[in-house]
Amino acid sequence: MHDHHRIRALLDARRPGHTLPQPFYTDPDLYRFDLDAVFARSWIAVGFECEVAEPGSYLAARIGASPIVITRARDGALRGFHNACRHRGAQLCAEGAGRRSLLVCPYHQWSYGLDGRLVRAARMGENFDPAEHGLVPVRVEAVAGTLYACLAEDAPDFAPFRREVEPLLAPLALQDAKVAHVDTLVERGNWKLVMENARECYHCDAKHPELSFTFPTGARGNFESEGDPARIAFDDRMAARGLPVGPVDGDWYQAARFALNDGCASMTEDGRACVARPLAALTEGDVGSLRWALEPHSFAHAVGDFAFLFSAMPTGPRETVVTSKWLVHRDAVEGVDYDLGTLTALWTATNLQDRDLVENNQRGVDGAGYRPGPYSPEGEALCARFTDWYCRKARDYLDAVAPARRLEAAE
Repeated sequence: MHDHHRIRALLDARRPGHTLPQPFYTDPDLYRFDLDAVFARSWIAVGFECEVAEPGSYLAARIGASPIVITRARDGALRGFHNACRHRGAQLCAEGAGRRSLLVCPYHQWSYGLDGRLVRAARMGENFDPAEHGLVPVRVEAVAGTLYACLAEDAPDFAPFRREVEPLLAPLALQDAKVAHVDTLVERGNWKLVMENARECYHCDAKHPELSFTFPTGARGNFESEGDPARIAFDDRMAARGLPVGPVDGDWYQAARFALNDGCASMTEDGRACVARPLAALTEGDVGSLRWALEPHSFAHAVGDFAFLFSAMPTGPRETVVTSKWLVHRDAVEGVDYDLGTLTALWTATNLQDRDLVENNQRGVDGAGYRPGPYSPEGEALCARFTDWYCRKARDYLDAVAPARRLEAAE
């Protein structure tokens, strides 16, 4: 059981506009608290519909400590389940995408349909009722080819995200894409340090030469640029092509289309498109980048020729697994329409550079000299937004469980 009084006191000690007190980045109890208060109660970007496009396909992922699996059953419906056998809890599917007619437990071969029903469990006795042992469901939503899951029964309202972000995503036709590459990277740092780093480009000019060539590192917040003639011209060009630009700014999500640096048409090392077949006919050529991001864990960019998803998942107080996915048009052929090394070079270099920055950040935060410092209002506005959101999420959880804790104490 978490020490809720201590956690609330630590939240109260945080100065506005500053990083968090040290235990939030180091303490094992705070790590477990984050799994319960944040990751188990948030919408998580788990992947793309193209990964479960056909009946019989599945996508296995992890939300905090909980493995989940999303299936496409014979009726075409998407369903989500906890990826745990109802016998003794073994994980059914290894993480990743695949195709199966049944989900078969590797331990004792209990078998489940893609609709979650238990269809086979040998030697369980005549009084055993399979109907009572189907897979535990998880909430799943699909938006314009993207997939999201939430473990909580009282999940945050998804309707505003769908209403506001779907018009931005729809022209990409991501349902007609395919995953060209998946990469995982272990970072020896707390997940909040990983996400603070991912929410700012204050460090980009000095530490990301590849990214800085194409990405407007001086952008503020959600790419606000009120009255900027270049931005107005970009918005007008996008409107003429039927591409909404936003910005959209919800409690736990953001989205905006923005212009890349002059002369750049894609987020590659040389700024040129690297996939001959664009994501969708409507997005052919220079359309800037559409960025959409979810608290607590992800951001994505879609340029004219590919899309990229970054997801950070905590695996320990000082360990985070970063998963990256690159999408191209489903008919694009590797070695003909694109070179995989060129496609992945910029974001691979950026991820490795960020890993080193995060791990160095963790070493400093671990020390006795750490004091919470102020965010740059111009360069780290999204860091402050992320940390403010985290504090609200933590307080909401504490407020929600407080009555139950008082009831337990009274009993």
